[in-house]
Amino acid sequence: QMQLVESGGGLVQAGGSLRLSCTASGRTFSTYVGGWFRQAPGKEREFVAAISRSDGRRYADSVKGRFTISRDNVKNTMYLEMNSLKPEDTAVYYCAAKGESNRQPGVVAPSVYNYWGQGTQVTVSS
Repeated sequence: QMQLVESGGGLVQAGGSLRLSCTASGRTFSTYVGGWFRQAPGKEREFVAAISRSDGRRYADSVKGRFTISRDNVKNTMYLEMNSLKPEDTAVYYCAAKGESNRQPGVVAPSVYNYWGQGTQVTVSS
């Protein structure tokens, strides 16, 4: 019903920047909570950032002040602007969406999201 496709990952030097995109199809993204998660090798998927239907934003402490989540409703696309990247930011980054009918509380747990993209690799070299 809803498809999410990430893009923009790649290899970047520590201190550099990347802008990830997540384009939705099949539904209007602005009616969903949007989230970014990441998963490093051998580790669990962890919350990075979320944006509400009213454009409220929440960030993990590890990225607060460095990453910015946003949404372009005309393009039906969500973004993650990543600045001052560190080697520990290296992971596969996934975008996710939580539907309006989803009454699961919160935004930081992966299990509350209904739809997921396939992920895009971000590698930060030291």
